[in-house]
Amino acid sequence: MRFDFTDLSLFRHIVEAGSITHGAERLNLALAAASTRIRKLEQAFGAELLVRGRQGVVPTQAGRMLLQHARTILAQSDKLQEDLTPYARGLAGQVRVLSNTNALTEFLPETLSSFLNAYPDISVDLEERLSDEIVGLIAEGTGDIGIVAGTVDHAGLQTFPFRSDRFVLVVPTGHKLASRAGIGFAEVLDYDMVGLDRASAIQRFLADKANRIGRPLRLRVQLRSFDAICRLVECNVGVGIVPETTVQRAARNMAISAVQLADSWALRDLTICVRDLAALPPYARTLVDHLRASV
Repeated sequence: MRFDFTDLSLFRHIVEAGSITHGAERLNLALAAASTRIRKLEQAFGAELLVRGRQGVVPTQAGRMLLQHARTILAQSDKLQEDLTPYARGLAGQVRVLSNTNALTEFLPETLSSFLNAYPDISVDLEERLSDEIVGLIAEGTGDIGIVAGTVDHAGLQTFPFRSDRFVLVVPTGHKLASRAGIGFAEVLDYDMVGLDRASAIQRFLADKANRIGRPLRLRVQLRSFDAICRLVECNVGVGIVPETTVQRAARNMAISAVQLADSWALRDLTICVRDLAALPPYARTLVDHLRASV
């Protein structure tokens, strides 16, 4: 039994038009060619499919069954074409993005949301890492796109500016440090602190800075987000180190203040890094373009 999508589409159009002539016209087929196709269909199925009359054609019982299946098969074919089209354009796939804590919490949620809404056939695998770890993983091809602090050595990767932010000390309004214009990280270690979970990239970064000074972080509680840190700081549990953008947002509803950190590492110029932009799949390059356009 041999037939193709053209045969099924022709049969559907003939039944819907009630005429072989009009059905053939819908597919831009000559009447003789259309008649030959219908005759071969009937031979292939071993059954009469159409009743011909002076007023046109109507399907037989077998023809109605064929029409039902033809509509299903043609709809599935259209859906298949629709689903595969993004792959043909290179706009479907999964991108692995590695990001430091600052970019992940403060800038990527809105940017990735708009990207994923615009490209529903692309998914993003997002993982939090330290900036120096990200550079190594991108260089070895483990990740597609990295977002890192601009202070790290990019090891020959291609880079593009993303955003800028600053880590600040957040304290309750009325705290004795609230009136200070700035403070060094070493002095912050004198105070009880509220921080992120030990597994977070920024908490590991701050613990390393404290170890280099030779003093521990006096962590009273560890949480999952910068916003939660601000809430506990407001409740006088301790002080915290968070992005300045977080404090600016949270201070609208919380009694907290920001104190500038004097350390050079507190200023964060965030950078997009890739091993080779031209070698990335089209869907990954599309995300890089989206990230750059969001600056």
